[in-house]
Amino acid sequence: MVEHLSLDLLRLLVAVADAGTFSRAATALGRTQSAVSMQVRRLEDIAGRPLFIREPRRVRLTPAGESLAGYARRILALEREARADLVEDQLSAVVRLGVPDDYAHLLPDLLQRFAERYPKIIVDLTCGESARLFPAIDAGEIDLAIVTRGTGQDAEVLRREPLVWIGPRTAYPERREPLPLALYQPGCVARDHVLRALAKGDRTCRLAYESPSMTGLLAVVRAGLAVAILARTSVPPDLRIITADVGLPSLPTVEIGLARNRAATSPAIEALATLIVDTIGAPMLDAAAD
Repeated sequence: MVEHLSLDLLRLLVAVADAGTFSRAATALGRTQSAVSMQVRRLEDIAGRPLFIREPRRVRLTPAGESLAGYARRILALEREARADLVEDQLSAVVRLGVPDDYAHLLPDLLQRFAERYPKIIVDLTCGESARLFPAIDAGEIDLAIVTRGTGQDAEVLRREPLVWIGPRTAYPERREPLPLALYQPGCVARDHVLRALAKGDRTCRLAYESPSMTGLLAVVRAGLAVAILARTSVPPDLRIITADVGLPSLPTVEIGLARNRAATSPAIEALATLIVDTIGAPMLDAAAD
């Protein structure tokens, strides 16, 4: 008979699947790499088969690992739901949540459901780019943040979204030379991706506009003055996703994650974190969908 699988081991499996390396999983879990390595061996011993494919720069799951990870995500979600349900009628607190403009469209349904279930909890909402939300988490200024997760940053991966080029529906700035760009300020994960992609190609470009907010970037795009990039989920319906046949380089996916202030723990924070994972989390997109 297969030995009991603890919740800690299931969390480890999901963390490695999301992070792609043992070292980043260790950071996400707040453990040492040696402790994670011991748990990995323990997990594979219990499973009786390999669960991880170790490559030079990343770790992937075997088919057995993928199957177990699916069960692990469901079990962990149920465990969070059960804990939240136990304290549902007792909660009265303030939870500080940060979110970038890019992902604000994900909030209405989430906040409505949370308010209906926990009417005594106040959500103190802070809007800002991910590059500012991570330091705010570290400084203890906010409890949770929905962020774009960069390499090595401590956040639970909720879903992956492809980056796309966007332009207005009535103008075609992508046809201009040099290509006019509207980008977030330095420190933005998407900005780094687009500059690297352009550097590998032969398309000349110029930075025409720079803004810390999506509102500023979209004003420029709607005016037909430049192209920009967004996660596909964030593209407003009045703008156009630019197809790949105009000489623009393909772009990678970005990870939407949940960052936590690990020094701030309470049933109210956990209740909101659980709902964020359940509402925004989605099956990871394959590389073929990039």
